[in-house]
Amino acid sequence: MSPAIRASGPRLQAIELHEVSVRFGRHWALRDASFTVRAGERWLVTGPNGSGKTVLLKLLRGEIWPTPTGRERRHFRIGRSCDDQPLEARARIAYLGSERQDKYQRREWNLLVRDVVGTGLFDTDIPLDRLGAQARRAVDAALRDVGLAGLAERRFLALSYGQRRRVLLARALVRRPDLLLLDEVLNGLDAASRRAFLDRLHKVVDPRVAWVLTTHRAGDVPRDVTHIARLEAGRIVAAGPVGVEGRAKRPRLRVNERRGSQPNLESTRAALEPTDLVRLRNATVYRDGRAVFSRLDWTLKRGEHWCVTGPNGAGKSTFLTLLHGDLWPAVGGRIERSTLPAGAPIEDWKRLVGLVSPELQATYAATDCTVEEIVASGLHSSIGLDAPPTRAESAAVRRALTRVGLLELRRRRARELSYGQLRLVLFARATVAPRRLLLLDELFDGLDERTRARLMQMLDRAVRDGTQLVLATHHRDDVPRYVRRTLEFRLRRAPLVTS
Repeated sequence: MSPAIRASGPRLQAIELHEVSVRFGRHWALRDASFTVRAGERWLVTGPNGSGKTVLLKLLRGEIWPTPTGRERRHFRIGRSCDDQPLEARARIAYLGSERQDKYQRREWNLLVRDVVGTGLFDTDIPLDRLGAQARRAVDAALRDVGLAGLAERRFLALSYGQRRRVLLARALVRRPDLLLLDEVLNGLDAASRRAFLDRLHKVVDPRVAWVLTTHRAGDVPRDVTHIARLEAGRIVAAGPVGVEGRAKRPRLRVNERRGSQPNLESTRAALEPTDLVRLRNATVYRDGRAVFSRLDWTLKRGEHWCVTGPNGAGKSTFLTLLHGDLWPAVGGRIERSTLPAGAPIEDWKRLVGLVSPELQATYAATDCTVEEIVASGLHSSIGLDAPPTRAESAAVRRALTRVGLLELRRRRARELSYGQLRLVLFARATVAPRRLLLLDELFDGLDERTRARLMQMLDRAVRDGTQLVLATHHRDDVPRYVRRTLEFRLRRAPLVTS
């Protein structure tokens, strides 16, 4: 066990929920949930997008309160004492979900990595004081555990999305909590980083420490899961030890084998046009004074579809941001877009391009926008709207939401959606109008198997209608069969273009 600082006093023995419900406005996110996690138990929580998994974890942490019904009870057992207030227990619980990472970006808290991890010792958002010698040793140990010891003095927002997630994993582990709540915690991590984290859960975490992990992917299930719960429509429909007859069994989480049909590429409008769509020449892009990638030559020809791969921090998200028009090459490099005449505003290009990315999701998660407003903003390449949608725009929004199966959620606010639901809304935003190009950064992260399959079908239709794809992913099973070209970004080496 690495040296660390933990809360003094008796350990957290259990958290018990009995007939607990949570309502947001008119929507019941959780109904009559009874659930107990005890010291040393390792829970896997499954269920489709919007089923209530994140709400359950936040109830366990004490970040949200049950809606009064007269039946609800929530008890925190520490040592031999029992309390219905979460204050003391919270010092022994670490929670990690996507919203913490989003908060740093949204508020532009560009702290040193060391300081971000250090806030986990005191459960604060930002540092309140300088770290002492013991705290610095604990932070350094936590960074070593997640493979980021060399990044302690880097700025948090200068890191890749996946690197930021690993920093926050270190933050969650630095105080040696009694309970880890891990909500889709492996989203955005490359294969090596996912394996390393699961290996740490197995080998390094004290056997007395409990954890609860949510995931939609079979490869993200730790081998030492002891209990499984499944939620559907806000209700716990099964919960219990693994393999006990009549109780929960190991879930049938399987990777989507379909991976898209083979569209007739020769019949698409894009394939019939001979010119290139985008060209990069000698492109170098800097962030926070550091070259993310250098001297890249790359061409997107009409009818081509590309997969962008590589480890966390190699430059995949920066590359898609450059293609979208939010970054520009340094002096000496250039980017050319065949549909954008010289001197034309970049907004003209963005109207032809749909974007889905974790960064865009973080931006919208902080807004008060409704689902309708988020999707409608895709017609203007804006964040939010300056004026209400026209009748024609509203009709386009309804069609886009119907395609992704979320029309009934059109009046909900972004903060009332699950992570996966908001990702689907952003896909509706990206496809609310005909696009020449879709830039998809980890599109399928946070989505259940059925939703991934439905989304793959929608990509098939878009490709048949002439849309081209550039898809960045850490999961090869998320790549449709018709995506035949690969751009591999490598740390400290030139990107590799392969067929």
